[in-house]
Amino acid sequence: MKNTHQVYLISDSTGETLDRIFMALKAQFSNFNYELNQFSFTRTENQISTILKDAKNKDSPIILYTVVNSKLAKFLSEEANKKQIPCFGVLGDLILNFSKILNQRATHQPSAQHVLDEDYYKRIEAIQFTMNHDDGNNTENILESDIILIGVSRTSKTPTSIYLANKGLKTSNIPLVNDMSIPKEVIKSSTICIIGLTTEAERLYDIRRNRLNSLKENEASDYTSLEKIRDEIDQSRKIFKQNKWPIIDVTRKSVEETAASIIKIFEIKNKNA
Repeated sequence: MKNTHQVYLISDSTGETLDRIFMALKAQFSNFNYELNQFSFTRTENQISTILKDAKNKDSPIILYTVVNSKLAKFLSEEANKKQIPCFGVLGDLILNFSKILNQRATHQPSAQHVLDEDYYKRIEAIQFTMNHDDGNNTENILESDIILIGVSRTSKTPTSIYLANKGLKTSNIPLVNDMSIPKEVIKSSTICIIGLTTEAERLYDIRRNRLNSLKENEASDYTSLEKIRDEIDQSRKIFKQNKWPIIDVTRKSVEETAASIIKIFEIKNKNA
């Protein structure tokens, strides 16, 4: 029986940063069995002592933490060491090294990345805009988009749009039925970053079949006809090439990977504008 590690994620803020770092870390190990124990807004020694007491009573505990208060971080590290619990600070050395390079002291302020600054309001505005322009809705002010994604049904347009919005990019997405389904002003635009999303026909077939099964709809239709899907994809590629729009194949890409490619294209287009 494989050993199950009790992973403790301790943060003095929301824990979002630590959660993402752990997700990236665990992806590197194929045989890593674990149970997560997450603690956010941990800002006192009493809170830490309680967590460590619990961890000490568990099998194979491991602690990862993002605590920017140096005194509190030191307390956590020393107390964990006394209890012989592996404990790793994710930001500590990084903040210290940056402090030396920049020749200035860090604020050591928890949740500093969540301040209500201009970037924060930009992200909120982008999210609202993107939600209002999902799936071809509200095309009246679509030219206010930073990015427009176009693709046939089930090519990850919505989740990718939402991810980009969280990066502060106003993103619209348009389901591609035919070239008439794209607003004329979009086709004529030379300033907006327009990107075509495509995928392999067999993969799209599986996704659509699973989608219909989840909705308990089993009637055969063009939507799940492999031949029709191939035609859809071929036609979409022709439209993308005709308009000289960059094409991204999302078949084996996660939303994050697709978004990273889109952001790169967006940056290059802006640089060359």
